[in-house]
Order: sequence, then C-alpha cells, then structure tokens
Amino acid sequence: MTARILIVDDVPVNTKLLQAKLVAEYYQVEIAHSGADAIRLAHSWQPDLILLDVVMPEMDGYQTCRRLKSDNQTVHIPVVMVTALADPTERLQGLEVGADDFLTKPLDYDTLLARVRGLVRLKRLLDEWRVRSETAHALGLSNGPWTEFSVAGARALVVDDLDIGALGIQDALSREGIVPTRARSEAEALEICGQINFDLIVLSLSIAGNDPLRLASRLRAERATQEIPLLLVAEFEQRDRLLRGFDLGANDWVTRPVDDNELRVRARNQIRRKFYQDRLRADLSHALELALTDPLTGLYNQRYLTRHLASLIAAEPAALVALMIDIDHFKSVNDRWGHAAGDTLLKQVADTLRSRTRVFDSLARYGGEEFVVIMSGTSADEATRAAERLRLAIQNMEFYPEAHSQHRLTISIGLSRSTRVGVTSEELLGAADRALYRAKHQGRNRVEVELVDN
Repeated sequence: MTARILIVDDVPVNTKLLQAKLVAEYYQVEIAHSGADAIRLAHSWQPDLILLDVVMPEMDGYQTCRRLKSDNQTVHIPVVMVTALADPTERLQGLEVGADDFLTKPLDYDTLLARVRGLVRLKRLLDEWRVRSETAHALGLSNGPWTEFSVAGARALVVDDLDIGALGIQDALSREGIVPTRARSEAEALEICGQINFDLIVLSLSIAGNDPLRLASRLRAERATQEIPLLLVAEFEQRDRLLRGFDLGANDWVTRPVDDNELRVRARNQIRRKFYQDRLRADLSHALELALTDPLTGLYNQRYLTRHLASLIAAEPAALVALMIDIDHFKSVNDRWGHAAGDTLLKQVADTLRSRTRVFDSLARYGGEEFVVIMSGTSADEATRAAERLRLAIQNMEFYPEAHSQHRLTISIGLSRSTRVGVTSEELLGAADRALYRAKHQGRNRVEVELVDN
C-alpha cells in the first residue's frame, strides 16, 4: 500500500535517513523543516500521514500538531510525533494535543512501518466516508451541524484473564467516563460482543490458554465487530506479537506497566475516531434516504455518482478508475418475461456487484441496465483483475425468470483509468463508455480498457 508521508524535522540528517527508509518501502515523501512549512504542505499536498518532530525552533511539534488538529482542512490527517525525549509526560502531552501516536528516537523501523500501515488504512477508509459526506453536504442533505464528541457513556470491553491487569484498566477507563465490561476468555468475549455494541475493545496479549491474536483476527472478520477500535495491551518483550496484531487490524497499543493517563488518552482518541466515523455513516445514510439512491436496487444513482466523482477528483490525486458495466441482451429479458422479471434481474445483479466491490469503492446504477464502479488508488492491472472478477461473478450467477427456466447472463465492461491532474469526470466516464462500446462490438462478455493519462 503506497501513501503520501510528510516528514517534519529541522535537522536534515534526520529527514534524509527517514526519507530513505520510507522511499525504500515505496512511500511518496515530502520534507518540511519547520512547523509553518508543515502546515503549508499539509494544506497543499494533503498527505496521508505526518511524522512530526517535537523539538523545533519557533513552533515546536506540540504547537504544530495543535494547529493541524484544529483546522478543518487537516484535522483528518494522522500525526505521529517523533522525539528523543523519553519522559512519559512528553508522550502524554503529544497525545493530548491530538497526535495519533508518539514514537521515541532512535526509531524502531518495524514499529514505525506497522504504525504507518495501520494509520494509512484507517485514513483511507475515513477519507472515503468524509468525501461522501461532503458530497451530501454540497447537495443540502447533511444531518446538521457537527458537535464535539464526548466519550462519556461509551462502552468498552476489557479482555484479560488476570484480575490485577483488568481491574487497573477498567478503573482508568471509568475515570474517563467510559463504561467497562470484562471478559476472561475468547469465548466469553465473543459471546458478550454478540449482546452489547461496544465502542472500544482492550485486548491483553498475555491471556493464558488461548491465542489472543486469534481473537483479534476473529473480531476483525466478524461484521458486528470489525469496525470497533482494538487496543492491545502487551509486555515490552512481546513486540513481535504487537506488530503481528497491528497487521491483523489492531488500531493501537500500550505496553506494561500501563500508564493510566496514556491509556485514557489513547482510549479517548480511538473512541472519538469511531464516533466520527459513525457520524459520517449517519450523514451518508440520511443523504441516501432523501435523494441519492436508486429505489429499485438500493445503489447510488447517477446524480450522486456525478457529484461524488467530481469531489473525489478534486480531493484525491491518486489514480482513479471507472468501470462502466452493461448487462448483455437485457432487452430480451423484458421482451420475453416482462418488466417484473427485468427488475428482479437488475436487483440481483446489483446485489452481486455490491458483494464483490470494496467498501471504499463507489457503486452506482447509472441508468437502465448500466452500472458504474469508481475505484481510487488502484493500478491498471489491479483494476482489470477486479473487472474480470465482476464479469465472472455475473456469468456464474443463477437467474430464474420462471420457476424452471434459468437464463444465463453476461456483462460487458469498459474500464478507464487516469492519474492526470485536472482530469474531469466527463473524461473519465466518457473513456469508460467508449471502452464499453468496444467490448459490446467485439463479442460482449469481456473487459476493454482505455487510459486517459495523455
């Protein structure tokens, strides 16, 4: 996964070493040597992550982070503060001003890369929800003004079989106004999660008798728990297991002995981020209910897609892909079995496409028997493979317009891709439409590609 990372440090030797490490992992990197430069680049370049040194002249890292997190244009960008200061109060101060994490020099690069991957994954998801919410707001369909989120009354599950550890964590969370519930095993945790909607799960990696990472994996796989922030608690020597937990989707961690204040701040930040994501979902649902869904299939309609794609082009400089999908010989279904059968077919195709597109892709019914998928940050090869998977899924779909009469379906797909700055939604969709035309005239049931980078 590539991403844009802004390094902020007034010492050139530090930035060069860190830049070399990140470029070797195929990240795009920019450098700022002051807090003012960092704020300027954060606005103009919109990085996916900021690595911010604490000790800088004029405006230190804490002041810079506070400015970034109080600005609507940059509040969504994750900030990892980096310092040679080992005092726990420095770490706490960084978290209090809104930093998403705090790392101490000399940097452990495995830990850094794990943090980067996790924060970038989360930002990509939140970015998609945020752009959709802004589209809804531009159409006058938002849920009203935003307010500061309080964590008082939030529910947290603490999974730990040792009383001394669990009680300390529960006490720290309670002092933040968070309501803790305890589970002593994997089975008990999964049972409780089926009964209560939690806003945070705190999981000890020292549970005896079970592999806590298996529970972490199950929590991320289950629909009911996959969006709940997961905070790991581990011994210092369990570093490898922490990194593995992060790869499995954990959001944050603390090491023992647990600093109560750090735990409270990390828990608060994770819960607020969840509430932010929940609010984005609520805004989007409200907008869709009002005007922006196709009533037959439940997908976005052309009106929403056009506005959303324009917003996405303006906000996302990464590669954009459009898939224009057409059901082959759809008219014959209406002519032979009637429009009710055609409507059933459209709903079934929509469900199949929905189940095989990513949560941060945009799927819409474009009109008639045409559908559009918009993908961001995707290479041409990845997009072509995704289109082929959709084509095969429809080809293998079972459709019975009558009880004992199966009708075999196929789709044709036109794929367009662009990384060009200034590309318009009309150009992207027009290229996909031309590619679809070629697919139709070259035998149907195929994918054709047109690039619009020149």
